[in-house]
Amino acid sequence: MTTSPALTPSVASRGDEPDIACSELVRIFKTDAIEVQALQGLDLVVDRGELVAVVGASGSGKSTLLSILSGLDVPTAGVARVAGRDLLSMTRSERVTFRRECVGFVWQQTSRNLLPYLTAAENVAAALAIAGRTPKRERAARTAGLLDLLQVGYCADRRPAQMSGGEQQRVAIAVGIANEPRVLLADEPTGELDDETSAHVLEAMRSVNRELGVTTLIVTHDPAVSEHVARTVQIRDGRTATEVLRSTRHDEHGAEHHIAEEYAVLDRVGRLQLPDEFVTALDLRQRVRLALEPDHVGVWPGATADRPRGFGESRETRSRESARSDDRDILRTSDAAEAPGDRAEDAGDQAEDAASATEDAS
Repeated sequence: MTTSPALTPSVASRGDEPDIACSELVRIFKTDAIEVQALQGLDLVVDRGELVAVVGASGSGKSTLLSILSGLDVPTAGVARVAGRDLLSMTRSERVTFRRECVGFVWQQTSRNLLPYLTAAENVAAALAIAGRTPKRERAARTAGLLDLLQVGYCADRRPAQMSGGEQQRVAIAVGIANEPRVLLADEPTGELDDETSAHVLEAMRSVNRELGVTTLIVTHDPAVSEHVARTVQIRDGRTATEVLRSTRHDEHGAEHHIAEEYAVLDRVGRLQLPDEFVTALDLRQRVRLALEPDHVGVWPGATADRPRGFGESRETRSRESARSDDRDILRTSDAAEAPGDRAEDAGDQAEDAASATEDAS
């Protein structure tokens, strides 16, 4: 797929700063009697041009994160920068400008993305008019180019009610990128679609990311989304827990292999979260034992009652203990070898003492 002349990549002339940078991000919601920590020191970096999926169960904090990144909510503490803007220091008017110029948004509910009384082309044109960045004479060409890029050019004259759910979401993506944002944020964009339609929408988002270079962050609880992105970040209990990086490699015979590698996320103070399946498989609770090996760190259950000797100890510790044990064995062997001579000498001394005592009595 080639880029329309009316469309230009949005990553040109940028510096090296990531498009999304969060550090120790905290969001606390308070009521009269309840305090809920939705984000508890979350760290996240998304480089320019990346396509990233953020996954997590309900209540993990992913929707709160998206609200902050889009400028709809303000974090309680930490650092949050999107498209070079500091989200904590912006005024209300600056937030409006930020949402209009820097980010695009695609909601899960198709009814929130499109105006029902406008056609697909009119919805895109309205976004262009509001942003005010595209000259009026160029709007028609850009509108057509965006719809063609999303492969819904044939829907230009249709209203949302005349389109399928997948077509509505692809038009919504066109609306989201109409203002040439640096970042496109999507909240469960396939949540109301079937599997086949979801795949088409995700491939459309990949096309936008690839052709225009728009940094794209997809928030979802659908694990199938992960198959369409190179990087998946999992959020658990308000923190980034793990990342899965996907790549394609070729062996010596030219065969293509798709590789997925999972990593635990280590924060600035050395904290990490073990995957749930690891914790369950080893029945890890409360405290665990750690061992520093030359090339890795070992983790074992904390209970020690039935722990075999050397369990959870580093190689150096085991070597030292082994050497000490060998020394003790040598000493015990030496003592055992010398014991008969010592007993004979003691018996002779006792005999001499008895003889002396007899002579004195005489």
